[in-house]
Amino acid sequence: MNKVQETQKVRARVIVAGMVQGVFFRYSTREVASRLHIYGWVKNRWDGKVEAVFEGERERVEEMIEWCHKGPPGAHVQSLDTHWEEYLGEFDQFSISF
Repeated sequence: MNKVQETQKVRARVIVAGMVQGVFFRYSTREVASRLHIYGWVKNRWDGKVEAVFEGERERVEEMIEWCHKGPPGAHVQSLDTHWEEYLGEFDQFSISF
């Protein structure tokens, strides 16, 4: 029996509402995701919300989601919806989508 346990990889889509556009939310998200070795993307939505997809180790993705509840200085997060999806491993970096 192999005692080395592989870390579980997960994927989460988050939608952040509040004053989250025009406050460097996307850029700060990219910095935090890079530090946590999270892959995926973040973008502003037409409805004033920010949407992101995070892929990586469960613990790190959960830490990323926790950071999104507050966001960068200047952001005022009113709500955050998290949708867990099937891990696809389709990203090799974290990017800002436009």
